[in-house]
Amino acid sequence: MRRELKDVGMIAGMIVCWTLYYTVSKLMVDATGSPYATGFLLRMAALVFLTLQVALDGGFKDLFRQGKVTVILVIIGVFGFLLDLFANLGYAFGGSLSTGTALLKTDVLMVNLLTVAIYRKRLYATDWIGSFLMLFGVLLVLGLDFKELTFRPTDLFFLASAACVTVNAFIIKAAQEKHRQKADTISYYNNFVVLLLFAAFAIGRGDLARLNPSGTPWFWTMTVVGGLAQTGIYFFYYRNLKRHEVWTVKLWLLLMPVLSCFVGIVLLGEEPTVWKLVGVGVVLIGACVILLREKLHPKTRSSASKG
Repeated sequence: MRRELKDVGMIAGMIVCWTLYYTVSKLMVDATGSPYATGFLLRMAALVFLTLQVALDGGFKDLFRQGKVTVILVIIGVFGFLLDLFANLGYAFGGSLSTGTALLKTDVLMVNLLTVAIYRKRLYATDWIGSFLMLFGVLLVLGLDFKELTFRPTDLFFLASAACVTVNAFIIKAAQEKHRQKADTISYYNNFVVLLLFAAFAIGRGDLARLNPSGTPWFWTMTVVGGLAQTGIYFFYYRNLKRHEVWTVKLWLLLMPVLSCFVGIVLLGEEPTVWKLVGVGVVLIGACVILLREKLHPKTRSSASKG
C-alpha cells in the first residue's frame, strides 16, 4: 500500500511539474519572442537547482567520473534538444496547430510499438484500446479541429520530434538499467547539453541581445519557477522511467492536458466546452482501462512476480 501511494505521488508530481513547465514556457516565449532564449533561461535556472541538489546529495564529484558512459549522457541531451528544435521547425514552416498537436502526440503509439519490438513485452488488446482512448480524449481536450487536419512535407518535423521523445525515453531507461546511471546524473548532463545548444542558437540569432526583461512583469520570477519545474520534471520523470514501463509513463503524461484544462477553468476563468468535458471523460475511461490491466489479465501479475 505504501509503495502504491508513493507511485501515485511520483506520477502526480511528474504531471504537475510538466504542466507548470509548459505553462511558464509559453508565457516566456510570448514575452521574449524566442523559444531559444526561453529555453536557455529556463535551463540556466534549472542548472542552479540541479547543482544544489547534486551538491547536497554529495554526488557532485561523481559527475566527472562517467568514463565512456559520458557519450550516452551527451546523446540524451542532444535528443532532448532535437525534440524541441524539430517541433519549432514544424511550426516555423507553417505547420498548423491542429496537425502539429496530433502528430506530436503520436509518441505514445511509437512507444507502444517499440515496447513490443525491443523489449518483447506483450501488450494486450485492452492496452491498445486504453492508449487510443486516452490519446483521442487528449486531442478533444486540446480542442483539436479534425476538419483542419492537413499534411504537408514539413509536417514530418513533428513526427521527427515525436520520434526523438520516444527514442530518448528508451535511452534514458537503458542508461539507468544497463549502465546503472543515477537519475540526477542523467538530469545534470541532459540539462547542461541542452543549455549549451540553446545558448548557441540564441546567441547566433541575436535573441539574447534583444531581451527586454523589464518590459514583462514577473519575468525573473517566471524564470525561477520554470527552472524549478524543469528540475521537478527531471526528478519525477526519470525515477518513474526507472520504476515503470516506458509506455505506461507516457500514457500518464497524457493527463497533463486534463490538468491544464481544470487549471484554466478554475484559475484563469476559461469557459469549459462540451467537447473538452467529453475529452476529459474519454481520457479517464482510457486511464481506468490501463489501471485495470492486472485484473483484466491476471497472468500479468503472476508473470511479473516470477520475473
